[in-house]
Amino acid sequence: MKAMILAAGVGSRLDPLTRATPKPLVPIVNKPNIVHIIEMLARHSVTEIMVNLHYLGDQIRNSLGDGSKWGVKLSYSEEERLWGDAGSVKLVEDFFDDTFLVIGGDDLADFDLSRILRTHKEKKALCTIALSLVEDPSEYGIALLNDKGRVTRFLEKPKGEVIFSNAANTGVYFLEREVLDLIPRGVPYGFGRDLLPLLLERKMRLYGILTSAYWRDIGNLKEYRQTHNDVLDGRLSVKPHYKEVKKFVWMGKDVEIDETATIEYPVVIGNNCRIEAGATVAEYSVLADGAVVESGATVRQSVLWPEAAVMRDTCIERCVVGRACRVKSNASLFDGVIVTPRA
Repeated sequence: MKAMILAAGVGSRLDPLTRATPKPLVPIVNKPNIVHIIEMLARHSVTEIMVNLHYLGDQIRNSLGDGSKWGVKLSYSEEERLWGDAGSVKLVEDFFDDTFLVIGGDDLADFDLSRILRTHKEKKALCTIALSLVEDPSEYGIALLNDKGRVTRFLEKPKGEVIFSNAANTGVYFLEREVLDLIPRGVPYGFGRDLLPLLLERKMRLYGILTSAYWRDIGNLKEYRQTHNDVLDGRLSVKPHYKEVKKFVWMGKDVEIDETATIEYPVVIGNNCRIEAGATVAEYSVLADGAVVESGATVRQSVLWPEAAVMRDTCIERCVVGRACRVKSNASLFDGVIVTPRA
C-alpha cells in the first residue's frame, strides 16, 4: 500500500522551536517525529511513501533521503505554496493507484493501521477516518457515528454550544482513489473543511473508526513535553533507541558521568553526553547526543536537544533547550523554551 505524509506546515504553535527546525523533524526521545511515523507505516507493510514539503523542506529531504534506511521508498512533492491537506494530495494524484493512506507528519500515533484498513475494505468505504476521544474537541474536527460506524455528522473545529462529540479527527485517512476526483485542482482544499462535508452532503460512504490506541497532537510545548513522558511511561510501542542500562534508564555510547552525579528515572541520555560532578538528571528528562549538564546543575522533566548545555549550578524544570543552546549559570528556569538567537 502507498501512503502520503503531510509535512509542509510551518508548525507555528511550537514556536520558537520550529523557527530553525521543521515540525516533522522535531525530536521525540531523540528521533525526528516523522521517523516514528515512517517506522509505524513500515510495520504495516506500507512500502511507498510520498512526503510533501514546503517550510524548511530541504532539511526534511536531507534528513530522510530515499527511505531505504527504514525499508521504504520515499518520494517528495515540493510545494511553492500551501494547498491544504487535501489539495496537497490532489497535486500528486498520479502517485496513487489503489487504496491509500494519508497521515500528518507532526502527530505521534501508535495505530493498528492494518486493522483500520481491513475495516475500511469490509465497509466498502470511500473514506475512513481514524478518531480518538479528546477532552477539548474545539481544536479538532469532530464526528458523530451511527451504529454501523458511518459518519452522520462532521464539524471542523467546533466552538461553544455546537460541540456534539468528543471523537476527534486524528488526520489519518484511508481513501479510495476515486475520492481524488472530488478534489479540485489548483485551489487550496482541506479534508475537514471541504472534502468530508462534501462526502456527507452527497451521502457517499464515509466511515469512522474510534480507536483507543495512542495518539497525540504535539502542537504546543506542553503537549511536546508530555509526549516524551508518555514514551518513558511505556504508553506506546515507541521505545528509546539506546540500551536500557538499568530499569527505565536508557543510555547511549561514550557517556561521561561523574561518580558524584545523580541519575534518577525514567530518563534518556544520548551518545557523547557529559554529566559533571554534583549534577542531577532527574525524572522524565531526555538528553540528546552531545548534551552537557555541568557541575551542580539539575535537569528535571526537561528535554535537551543535541549539543545543548545546562551550565553550572543551574536548575531547569519542565523546559526545552534547543540545539547547541547554553543555559546560563546560577539560574532557575521553569516551564520555558530556551533557543539560540539564530533560531
